Amino acid sequence: MKKALIVYGSSTGNTEFAAETIESFLSENGYEVALTDVSNAGIDIFDETHDLFFIGCSTWGEDEIELQEDFEPFYEDMTGSLSLKKKNFAIFGCGDSSYTYFCGAVDMLEERVRRLGGNLVCDSLRIDGEPEEEEIDEWVQGVTNAA
Repeated sequence: MKKALIVYGSSTGNTEFAAETIESFLSENGYEVALTDVSNAGIDIFDETHDLFFIGCSTWGEDEIELQEDFEPFYEDMTGSLSLKKKNFAIFGCGDSSYTYFCGAVDMLEERVRRLGGNLVCDSLRIDGEPEEEEIDEWVQGVTNAA
């Protein structure tokens, strides 16, 4: 059975909803899934053996990129000493397209994962406003096909 880990940070519940929707889709499609709020996780979770790692973070800040507050320490710990080589990733996040940096946290996470050697298996999911289950399911299907 394939294994997936989903780690997310959410303030309003939108990114949490997206993470739970991803978990449900994967579980229904033969994956063993671990879902973790970033406030309960350290970067040592990347030492675990999973076929796919999903990272979800909402974006705050109208004029500059701000990660969801619980996510900031986790992101700061994702440094050069961490190797993500041979690990498959998919990034998702919620934001507001009226802001200067729509889903800027997703951009930051993509850059960090790439710099640490991780493999982004497909385009990231950028959700504008309220997440919709159908949009998320379609994206996860693409992720699992690409992985």
